Amino acid sequence: MADKLLIVIANVDTARPAELLPPLLQATVAAAMEYEVEVLFTGQAGQLAMKGEAEKLMLQEDDEKSIYDHIKQAREAGVVFKVCTPALKFWGENIIPEIDETVGGAYIINEAMDDSVVTFTY
Repeated sequence: MADKLLIVIANVDTARPAELLPPLLQATVAAAMEYEVEVLFTGQAGQLAMKGEAEKLMLQEDDEKSIYDHIKQAREAGVVFKVCTPALKFWGENIIPEIDETVGGAYIINEAMDDSVVTFTY
């Protein structure tokens, strides 16, 4: 059995926040089940690592929880968050405090190729 779950969020459309909920909830549940879990924001989703971006994304108009609230909930469950370095070139370096590390493409490849890591991509 794998030791770690890596969730790579890259291709979601941030204009459709409902696409962000499944990977964040899966990460939260896996961490609550005491699995080692990392969520990596890359590509278009890299902007979610920037202060002020995830806070303004609500699943529905009248929802009380923002995507940022779901990120914080996942973090409290033990999820480790990372952002791909190129995202900083597009959206700046003012990242949310929940981001533990910035990583490059080699990190993603190494993790995905490791037999002890299960990788989900969105």
